[in-house]
Amino acid sequence: MAQDIIPIELGLPQGDLVTLWAPRWREDGEEWEAFLGDEDDLYAFPDAAHLAAFVRTAEQHDLIDHPAWKTVPSLNVPELIPDDDHSYDLVGVPELIAEERTHWTIAELAEIVGIVRSLADVCDLEEVHEILDSVEGFSLLEQGTLPFTGRDGDLLWIELSEAVSKKWDIVLDTIDELITVPDVDAPLLEQTAEELATFLEESAEAEAAAADDDLDAVDDADEDAAEEDDEPVGFWAEVGIDPIKIITAGHEYYTLRCFYQDDKPVFLGSDGEIDVFTSEKALIRKLADGNDLSGTDIAGMSTWDDVLEKATAGELEIDVDSDNTYVLTGIDDDIAEGVEAIDPTQLELAVELLTDTAEWAGDESVLEELSSSETLGWLVSFVLKPDPTRLAPSAPFDAEQESWRKLVASFEDRLNVG
Repeated sequence: MAQDIIPIELGLPQGDLVTLWAPRWREDGEEWEAFLGDEDDLYAFPDAAHLAAFVRTAEQHDLIDHPAWKTVPSLNVPELIPDDDHSYDLVGVPELIAEERTHWTIAELAEIVGIVRSLADVCDLEEVHEILDSVEGFSLLEQGTLPFTGRDGDLLWIELSEAVSKKWDIVLDTIDELITVPDVDAPLLEQTAEELATFLEESAEAEAAAADDDLDAVDDADEDAAEEDDEPVGFWAEVGIDPIKIITAGHEYYTLRCFYQDDKPVFLGSDGEIDVFTSEKALIRKLADGNDLSGTDIAGMSTWDDVLEKATAGELEIDVDSDNTYVLTGIDDDIAEGVEAIDPTQLELAVELLTDTAEWAGDESVLEELSSSETLGWLVSFVLKPDPTRLAPSAPFDAEQESWRKLVASFEDRLNVG
């Protein structure tokens, strides 16, 4: 990334948005700080693809005169994806402050309050400054856990919690009202969206390959032990619930799934809608606030309380197995090219996700579309169950591509992004 211009993600009431932030720098003897925007508008975008399409063509905004701006338009899309250290979940502050006072909790609160102060400084948000200055606790977060220990620390934390409970919505609404999502050039957005999708797909494949290598190494080292004890290991194996990752065009989601009663799939969600989250951290935070998930189908699992307890204690980690990583991007284009272009492993996992979801939701249309009597089902069957005696499907594959896209679109409609 260009030095001193940083992509950041802001979790706001209208969703998770990405923008650019220039921390304080000196120029001509003066200190400056800025965000991507213009006058009273703060520019933000739904993903790095939209941000990239904007910065490659924009001619007027508040960062145009920054010393490092000239390198920004040439950045590729992955370089504009905010990292975990620059993702600020403003909406999650009330839930975060309700958690146990740990080093991790206070450090994250300090980071969020820090970026809010910067926004208030740059955008002249006097009401936000008043709220952050109303109690001492906001200014002490950067010192870690020490100010919040003992009797006096308890009082500071209670005061801080009450301020968040009563006034944080004002902070959120004030910042939310600043947001403008500029229009971007449609053909350029199509190009950057493809760059983002390619990056996410390659990342998932690299993760899967690394996971396979790790598994191979473990298998070689523990072969004797495995023969003696074939029981599953690890927390998720013990509770019988799997974290899963879903990669769609330009997005990456995390959720949970399990199987019960003759291997019937159950997802985190209800009424045929899957609750998904844009990061492992967001999923863990939601699990720590287990009351909001009490009505989901997966909450009926006997081990569900074990998951919530571990999340509340700050001990839960989201470990997604390569077999539970589902990449939906690119399959439609591969189908259009023909059976030789299709990755059987990727397709098999995608079909597994679509059929599991449909079974859970009571939707028979997916199995009907994937039956061997349908053109798409015949193509899928040919790829996943190769038989040299079968006649290969013949081009063109426009109908099969369209059918697949409809299945994926229907699946995406079931995703409830938290």
